[in-house]
Order: sequence, then C-alpha cells, then structure tokens
Amino acid sequence: MVEAVMLWNEPNNLSHWDFEIDPEWKLFAGLVKSASAAVAAERPRLSRVMGGLSPIDPCFVRTLQAHGALDAVDVLALHGFPLDWNHWQIHEWPDKLEEIRAVTNLPLWVSEVGVSTFGAEEVQVFGLHRTAELLRGQVDRVHWYSLYDLPRAWPATTRHREAEGSAYYRHFYMGLLREDGSPKLAAEQFHEFTPDLGICQWFHFEDPRLGEAVRWLERLGVRYLRTGLSWADSIRPGAQDWFDRQMRALEPFEVTLTFCFTPEGEGIRPNHTSPPRNAQAFADFCAAQIRRYA
Repeated sequence: MVEAVMLWNEPNNLSHWDFEIDPEWKLFAGLVKSASAAVAAERPRLSRVMGGLSPIDPCFVRTLQAHGALDAVDVLALHGFPLDWNHWQIHEWPDKLEEIRAVTNLPLWVSEVGVSTFGAEEVQVFGLHRTAELLRGQVDRVHWYSLYDLPRAWPATTRHREAEGSAYYRHFYMGLLREDGSPKLAAEQFHEFTPDLGICQWFHFEDPRLGEAVRWLERLGVRYLRTGLSWADSIRPGAQDWFDRQMRALEPFEVTLTFCFTPEGEGIRPNHTSPPRNAQAFADFCAAQIRRYA
C-alpha cells in the first residue's frame, strides 16, 4: 500500500539536483508545486512529502518557504549520516530536529538514516541502537538506510567521488545485509526496533534482489518501506512492467514512493540530476504512477 509520495530526493545535494543550473531553487520549487498538484488531483488524501534534505539546513528550508514549495507538501523529510558523512555527532540528532522545527511547522520525517560497516560491524550496531533511542517517538517515520549493501559493480549516486576520498567507499557498506545477502550483526538485532523503524531500499531497474528483499523485510518485521520509481528509468523498454512487478511485490508494506531523476532527453542538461525543461512532464509521470499504484 502506498501511504505517501515523496517529491524528489535530497534537492540540496548536487548529486541529486543540479543547483548550478538552478542556484535559487526556483525551478525546483516549481517542479514540486506542479507535481504536488498532480498527485493531489489523483489522490487528495495521499500524504505528499518534500524530498529528504541532505544536509539538514534551516536556511534551505527558508528558501523553499520563500518560493512556496513547502505550502505544496504535508511533511518535510530529513536525511542524516553523522557517523559517516555529516560534520556533527550522532548525539546531536535532537538539536538538528529542533533547528528545523524552529523554521517550519510541518511534521518531520527522517527518511534516510544509517551507519556503514566500513570500519567495523560493531559501529553499525551502536549506531542502530543510538539512532532508535534518539529518534523513536520524535518523528512520525524513520527509514533506516538500507537493507542491502550497494553492489561494488554499481556506482554510487554521487557527484563528489573525488572530493569524498575514502568516504566514497562507505556508500557500499550501508546495508544490514552484505552484497551476497548474508546478514551483518545489526540485521540480527533490527527486529527489536520494528515496526517503529522502517527501511529505505532503492531497487535498480530489473533488480534481481527484489524477491529476497521482500522475504527479509518480512522476517525483520518491517512495516514502513521507502523506495522509488525513477522517472529516468520510465523511458526504458519494459519499464512499466518492471514497476508493476516491484509495486506488486511491495504490497504488504506501507510504502513511501519517491519520484525523482530526470530522463536525459527531458533535462536542461542531459543528466539525471538536471532540472527538467518542462516541470509538467515530471508532474504527469507522478500522476500516472499514483493513478496506477495508489
């Protein structure tokens, strides 16, 4: 069941939205407003969530407010990885939430939070327990990122590889399960925190892990799942059939469905992070998928 739609992902992260093209995020605000209206026309009661902010930045929230983008959503989502990439400590989560609550009255979700096993699996175990302690009861949804390690043969969605140095490789160690599907230490304890903690798991086009992922999600007691349908993937041959299989497999969960990534032919630049030349084309994609799955 689709419980919410999320409009884009990490719009203040250059790896997901090209703000060199859109430095004031006016194009992004227009995209959100168009897509939100299209979703509301299809399913008026479906929650609309602003794509998770990364970094957590109250100044960016004010920018979105100034452009009217927050008036078009019901929830504001945040992403945080203090043990891997952020320049703040995990114990500061309550402060980060308060920084955002000081500038908006929207309900907050944490739609991506996680800890890599790049250094040691025990670090992820600590991070899981501390994150649950700090966030349960403080926000309505917490989605742990992620179920699976990113396969080493797949590139991480980042434009900062050279700048990240060794931190880049943490992208490949974020899962509760290793690339081969075997469980890490934290996977053996995750059931202690469900259903309060959900999972964020992205499925690539024709992802062979889908069936086994569903079995693991059920085994862990997961109720809330965040995933996505890529607008960029929608132009591939057989894309709608793949979307159908994915969404059918995920029917047991309460799904937050993220729409993002621009087809090369639709972008101002030929890149999935580019603002589209026509925001209504993205809105039409969102409406069509919501009509089909929600």
